[in-house]
Order: sequence, then C-alpha cells, then structure tokens
Amino acid sequence: MKVFVGGSRRLSRLNKKVTKTLDRLIKRNLTIIIGDANGADKAVQSYLANKQYRNVIVFCMQNQCRNNLGDWQSRHVVTSLRNNGFEFYAVKDLAMTKETDYGFMLWDSKSKGTLHNIVNLLRENKPVVIYFSPTKTLHRLTNLGDLSKILDKCDKESIRKFERDLGLSNLIFQSTFWAREMHSDNHSAQVQLKEPK
Repeated sequence: MKVFVGGSRRLSRLNKKVTKTLDRLIKRNLTIIIGDANGADKAVQSYLANKQYRNVIVFCMQNQCRNNLGDWQSRHVVTSLRNNGFEFYAVKDLAMTKETDYGFMLWDSKSKGTLHNIVNLLRENKPVVIYFSPTKTLHRLTNLGDLSKILDKCDKESIRKFERDLGLSNLIFQSTFWAREMHSDNHSAQVQLKEPK
C-alpha cells in the first residue's frame, strides 16, 4: 500500500496531529511517496529521516532532487516541458497520484498545487486525508462532493484565484491538461528509478 504525502510550501512545521498521522503510516509500514520541494515536503522528509524510516520514495523532476534528506530511493520524472513552473512540477505530482493508493495532504487553503493534487486524487477515486491548517483539523475525503465542504472554508479571494489560475470548475468536472499531459505524444512523461547510494 502506498500513500502520497504532500502539501503547501508555506507549511514548514508539523504539529502533533500531522506527526501522529505520519506515525500511523510508519506503524503500518506503508510506502510513503513524497516530492522534493521545500515546505511541507521537506518537513515531512525531515521527520521521516529522524525516525529512520526507510520505506520512502522521493519523486523529483529530471535529473536532480532538490531535497532527499533520508537518501531514499528516488524516481525521476522526465518531461519535454522546460519552463520549471507550475505545469512542469505538476507532471511529477500527477505521476505520484497515478502510483499511490491514497493521499495525505497538508493544505493551507492557499496553495493551488496542493489543491490540484487533492482534486486529481479524488478524480482517480483515491481517498485523501487533508490536514487543513487554518482550522488545524483533519478531514477524510472520498469524492469531489466532500471537497466542496472544504472549499466552503476558504476565503472568496482564494476561490477566485483557484478559478483564475486553475479553472477550478473545469478541473473538477472536465478532463484536465494534466491528464492529457500523461498521455500526450508531444509531452511524454517518463519515470526513471534511482536506487539510494
């Protein structure tokens, strides 16, 4: 069983609710797949490394991991996109979504990347546990209807930003660029395995 753990770059500290959830994953010896970004990714990596937990796979873009604090096995996602922006890293996140069984997301209600991951997991019928930092609460989501209850807690400005930047309505109800990215001949994405040193 694999769990995709990720979250907002603004969340660089883990509270007890988050660490207790991570401890349950460790106790069950689940494979944790995680990205290499600063913020939540790096904070979770640090916690897992301090616990000396080895059942971790770090996903990175192209040939280099920005963070792999436990010197774990890494998977390098290769794409023809070159802009190093949101679309570039979203290819990696979608590869992680495809591989995982469910997600654990740390969301600050502002990060469009984390919201995008939540939507994609739910579209794949993969449940997601969200740590929602504004209220310091955990929520289990199994469908997009559940997500609407979380979005109701976001401020109107953030919702407008998600609609402007992500096309939130289309993202939820129609096929997305990211799904096409994984199946496109023009923008093929490949995952390459790297063993730890």
